Amino acid sequence: KQWYQRRVAITAGREAKANGNFYVPAEARLALVIRLRGVNNIPPKPRKIMKLMRLRQINNAVFIKLNKASKEMLRIAEPYITFGYPNLKTVRELIYKRGFGKINGQRVAINDNTVIEQALGKYGIVSIEDLIHEIFTVGPHFKQANNFLWHFKLSCAKGGLKKINNHYVEGGDFGNREHFINNITRRMN
Repeated sequence: KQWYQRRVAITAGREAKANGNFYVPAEARLALVIRLRGVNNIPPKPRKIMKLMRLRQINNAVFIKLNKASKEMLRIAEPYITFGYPNLKTVRELIYKRGFGKINGQRVAINDNTVIEQALGKYGIVSIEDLIHEIFTVGPHFKQANNFLWHFKLSCAKGGLKKINNHYVEGGDFGNREHFINNITRRMN
């Protein structure tokens, strides 16, 4: 799937260049955000942002819809989190393995589709695959679907992290790792 998307992007770029135009690839609309740092020595603003994102514990993960406001929030909280753009396989594995729903403020296991249908049936989301599709495509009811999902409690990364005090581009861990978020999520799931 990813090689096909890359192939389409390359072809579109070549066609645009041949016609004397530019090709600008579409920006990602969904981010997976994972908290890397604990609770000590975090300034109030990043702490509040992580609280808004439901990242209250180390190794918690959530899906975020990317827009101007959320990108600014990610930028402010960047030294304490890592984020990137998950593929469909990552989204599906997270929801199937670590997915819990929120019903009346309670954490409820998603062991059959009736749990999803009771909470999100009025939005046309009746099965776990509908939920995965709504999250991955950032559909019209993304907010309700994402709010229904409890934050993911991931394990520590198998093989460990490199250095949580350095940015990913400097060989560390925090910050934007774009599509490489899929690798660390596999190790933590």
